[in-house]
Amino acid sequence: MATDPLPGPAPEPLPLDGITVVTVEQAVSAPFATRQLADLGARVIKVERPDGGDFARGYDTAAHGLASHFVWANRGKESIALDLKDPRGRKVLHGLLDGADVFVQNLAQGAAARLGLDSAALCARYARLVAVDVSGYGPEGPYAHKRAYDMLVQCEAGLVSVTGTPERPVKAGIPAADIAAAMYAFSGVLAALLRRGTTGRGGRVEVSMLDALAEWMGHPLHHTMHGGEQPVRTGLAHAVIAPYDAYATADGDRVLLSVQNDREWRRLAEQVLERPELAEDPGYATNSARTANREKTDAVVADALGRLGADAAIARLEAAGIACARLNSVAQLVAHPQLEARDRWREVGSPAGPLRALLPPIGLPGGAAPHMGAVPALGEHTEPLLRALGMTGEQITALRRDGVVR
Repeated sequence: MATDPLPGPAPEPLPLDGITVVTVEQAVSAPFATRQLADLGARVIKVERPDGGDFARGYDTAAHGLASHFVWANRGKESIALDLKDPRGRKVLHGLLDGADVFVQNLAQGAAARLGLDSAALCARYARLVAVDVSGYGPEGPYAHKRAYDMLVQCEAGLVSVTGTPERPVKAGIPAADIAAAMYAFSGVLAALLRRGTTGRGGRVEVSMLDALAEWMGHPLHHTMHGGEQPVRTGLAHAVIAPYDAYATADGDRVLLSVQNDREWRRLAEQVLERPELAEDPGYATNSARTANREKTDAVVADALGRLGADAAIARLEAAGIACARLNSVAQLVAHPQLEARDRWREVGSPAGPLRALLPPIGLPGGAAPHMGAVPALGEHTEPLLRALGMTGEQITALRRDGVVR
């Protein structure tokens, strides 16, 4: 007689289940940080201005009428629309903070302090609160009050000076300064919560976009400080490794390859270029020689790959154990076979209907599925949050009438 199989162990809960985050945020740096917390199970309450909300909502309409930046950085949150310049709005916010574990803000420098919402003031009032200030350049110094948009910080941090071609610097095609700050804010929150588990006290976390991106400039920074020269811009090539570039194939695609050492060069010469004599040629045999003779090195590689289609070129490179990749478009990333094979796509709700979204990069095998909640409409959760604080319908109506909430 068949029997039902015994149930397996219940999945582990998400690591931030039971953690409540209140955030006064806009644009990308703080919202992307708090989205990571939401994905890991935290309840994230996003406080927005009643007159339009997070200004990233208006960047574009590419995501079925919604802004692509906002959709990316704000799933899984609750939106409450509060006027924090009104004392009644700040009273509501403090009601939310009474039950919160984490507070995050990235208002213009000085704005949070004027409202009493800087990390120092809040940690003095709420002993267990982890309070995060995300800024452009930090709370002191000559740049403290300077406007800090992503491209501006990329320029100040020197990223633009090492990105692009020898003729023209270019900014990164993604908001690298925002993302860098977001990920340090995210990891700072996790570290502070871990410390709170030992000490019982929360504490302040400070992250600046410039500090974060300066850290990411590690290789060119140390190369310049210790080597005396800034790495040159080389487009898709590598400043100190050759061959390391994208090469056109016979069918119009481009294939990028990277030779990391002289053993790999030997295999490339023999099995891909079909020029075994280049393995011992002193003009090519070492990375130093290949870098010094970059134009000639690139020419022999380009000649060989230019006679092959992209599929054939990649097959030959992989058979030789040479690292390689297609130079994909964003549309090709959407259809990437590796993402498809690993079932990385999900759908999340939004005011515009279901939208595709990638699973979070942090995998927790054996645990509950990541929380990938809907993208909220502005003020979608205002009323239930106010009612949870004990407000009556009449009180909420009065706040709405006066523009304190939406």
